[in-house]
Amino acid sequence: MEIAIQRLTGALYNLADYGIKTLDFQIDAPSPRVYTEVVEGRDGTLDLGAVYDSRQLRGSFYMSAVDSIDFALLRNEVFRIFAGVEEFYLIDSREPGKRWKVRSNGFSVEQLTAKKGRFDVDFTAAIPYAESIGTTLDPLTFDTELWQIGQGIIDDGLVYTHTTSSFRIYNLGDTTVNPRQHPLVITFTGASNNLKIQNVTTGEEWTYTGVTTAGDSVKLDSIQSTKNGLSIFRDTNRKVISIVPGWNDFVITGASGLFTLSFDFRFYYL
Repeated sequence: MEIAIQRLTGALYNLADYGIKTLDFQIDAPSPRVYTEVVEGRDGTLDLGAVYDSRQLRGSFYMSAVDSIDFALLRNEVFRIFAGVEEFYLIDSREPGKRWKVRSNGFSVEQLTAKKGRFDVDFTAAIPYAESIGTTLDPLTFDTELWQIGQGIIDDGLVYTHTTSSFRIYNLGDTTVNPRQHPLVITFTGASNNLKIQNVTTGEEWTYTGVTTAGDSVKLDSIQSTKNGLSIFRDTNRKVISIVPGWNDFVITGASGLFTLSFDFRFYYL
């Protein structure tokens, strides 16, 4: 088992390359945050639902330097890798297709000998899900080394770019991809008049009262809507489309001629 650190910029640190060995890596179970209300004259409380709280992770590491001078340099490198003020990703070699977006809590390095030491780090994942390293627009094959067993990949022709007015989108993950919380880009390219994109499974629909011509690109990026890079938010119904776990049935109306519609998002796992 080894842990890799990936910065938000994409820079990757394989800890083994720095003489840091991962002794243990643990992930706490999801912790529901329950909302309740006390009603006068009623036993107990009224259950208002629940969401998952942030997630706790912890790692134990052993470091080995060349000599006592190098130990101090390696310790400083550990601080740079783990103790930055920005969030970063943790990737466990046992699950190479997933990553956790975390922030580290304070920690100290215990020097065991002149050139060896160990340290324990607690991490907090504000989003309580691991996310897939690959996106829906990457090839969904194990040959790419972006995916792993256990991510829900099925041999059923998973396609995320379509050219027909009705199709299906499959969410491999454990939770709904909500563009208000997760990156989700839906791109329509082609001619249209009063374009409507409807997720029949959820009942959600997004509409645009304008006109596009062949080659125009309409993009739904999280909560923003643009046409050829310019905002068209005021000409839409100001709604969003989410993708629930499993199959989602879609219908497109208002498109004319040849067009493409692509969905670019990651999957999220407990």
